[in-house]
Amino acid sequence: MTIETLQAIADQNEWLSIMPELMLGCLALALLVLEILLPAKDHRLIPGFAIFGQVAVLVGLLFNYASPYLGEDRFDHLIKFTADGQFMRVFFVLSSILVSALGIVALAKQKMPKIEFYSIVLVVTAAMMLLVQSNHFVMFFVALETITVGFYILVSYVRTNSLSLEAGLKYLVSGALSSAILLFGIVLLYGVAGKSHVDAMNFDNLRTFLATTPNDFVASIGVVFVLCGVAFKVGAVPFQIWIPDVYQGAPTPVTAFLAVASKAAGVSVLLLLTRGVFASYSNIVTPLLVVMTAATIIFGNVAAIGQQNVKRLIGLSGVSHAGYLMLGVIAAASQPQAINAVHFYLFVYLLASFAVFGVMTHVAGPDDTDQQLDYYGDLAKQNPFLAAILAVGLGSLAGIPPLAGFIGKLMIFVAAYKAGLYSLLVISVLGVVVSIYYYFGWIKAAFFPVWQVPLAEGEIDPRPARTVVTPPMAAVLGALALASVILGFYQAPITGWLAALH
Repeated sequence: MTIETLQAIADQNEWLSIMPELMLGCLALALLVLEILLPAKDHRLIPGFAIFGQVAVLVGLLFNYASPYLGEDRFDHLIKFTADGQFMRVFFVLSSILVSALGIVALAKQKMPKIEFYSIVLVVTAAMMLLVQSNHFVMFFVALETITVGFYILVSYVRTNSLSLEAGLKYLVSGALSSAILLFGIVLLYGVAGKSHVDAMNFDNLRTFLATTPNDFVASIGVVFVLCGVAFKVGAVPFQIWIPDVYQGAPTPVTAFLAVASKAAGVSVLLLLTRGVFASYSNIVTPLLVVMTAATIIFGNVAAIGQQNVKRLIGLSGVSHAGYLMLGVIAAASQPQAINAVHFYLFVYLLASFAVFGVMTHVAGPDDTDQQLDYYGDLAKQNPFLAAILAVGLGSLAGIPPLAGFIGKLMIFVAAYKAGLYSLLVISVLGVVVSIYYYFGWIKAAFFPVWQVPLAEGEIDPRPARTVVTPPMAAVLGALALASVILGFYQAPITGWLAALH
């Protein structure tokens, strides 16, 4: 892309099409400026300003949901605006608002810089929004690396904690490996398609080329490498090895960000690639994803059974949820309604996950890497509100009726049945049965007395003191739990919205 092309793009004044992303970027810079200008005693107001700005962006997206740019390419075909992309923009901004809210609680227990945290979250969110609207591998890779570099910092944010630093190092190594694999696949595709197309990295051009050469060996290798690079971001087997370590070491709000938004970005990219660019290579794509999906569901659920650290447990259970979402991605190849099922699953997964992470943030002490199941003992007795939120969130993640998580899984399973994915469907149902065991073990620890060795005289209780729930956080957690219950009975507000997209 030449300087003249970039100048022409700037002259066309297309910036309004990515106004939400620009607003998040400007807000990220504004937070840093406020930190410099405001006296130290007023820095506590900046997180509230960040959340207020994100809410304003979210409201703007919702009111301008039927964007005039839908279906159009912008910035010399780097970005293509789609209805699915619009949904994911809303999803990511909502996620960042909730991450910022959890950050207020979690960072209050740390002697660390705080404003930079919110600024990085905003930049990563904007990059995710651009990623899912990419129509060119240049935009795709730059957005993906922006997300990855942001998470390098966020995962190891509590630099005084050795486990947080270890998590950051492991995320750096795995992220570098996934980027290398992804870039190698892109280079192979460019090397093959560049002979026929001037701009072979444009998704539309590449899709046309692959459709005319469905059995090219080098292109097939490139497709596999690109999908493996994306599978790293989703947390699919065999690329999930360090997920429990990263989830445990990262601050709890960052763990929530990884578990929900990062996973959703990866799934959205899989939908974009498998149904678009790589559609003609389904004879390679589908078997690869089927094997990954089966292994991901089995590994995630089985490995979570014996976990006593709840952050590791939620990490491994997140692996299994990635498998269920990939099941929807596979089904979407022949059943377009499966896309709505995937989006609905993502939305209810967001509600349940942030409800659980909200409780974890309040139960954790300054060292939130050490969160044992025993720490939740007597939670229902001491704080019935948090225990109720935890029960609803975990019940929804487990897929217990009549909570929204049950409907989300049911929609995915119905789509898989219609697509003829019977073997994967059996594995998925068995996975749900196994997940009930470890999710309810967590609920049991919170609601039923757990036998413990009595403390000796003068011995200090190892369980950290629980954070008092402020009225704003109580409202947020209550809304998440209530939405999970309501959507279990009445899905029309979301399903109707999703149906109108296509």
